[in-house]
Amino acid sequence: QVQLMESGGGLVQAGGSLTLSCAASGNILAPNVMGWYRQAPGNERELVAVMTSSNNTDYAESVKGRFTVSRDNAKKMVYLQMNSLKAEDTAVYHCNYNVMGRKYWGKGTLVTVSS
Repeated sequence: QVQLMESGGGLVQAGGSLTLSCAASGNILAPNVMGWYRQAPGNERELVAVMTSSNNTDYAESVKGRFTVSRDNAKKMVYLQMNSLKAEDTAVYHCNYNVMGRKYWGKGTLVTVSS
């Protein structure tokens, strides 16, 4: 069973930066996709940034140029570097692991951006 644990969330002022980390445990298979989704109050969960095991990336339009996803496969870690944060980035950020059509989720870490 795969488990995901996020860390790094918190309160930051608009224009600031945060780095989220996700530690995966269990048997991580390849090929896979790992990355980040977010859910703001009253909204549906949405893709933020993901990276395949062959290092291809996909970003939401709203974060392109500001956020960077990366991963360390040897350590089973996924990261999200968030720069130039905006109030609308406020959400619970969830780590995701997708393999052979099955999705695993972390419980999430709250990011609050004050304007």
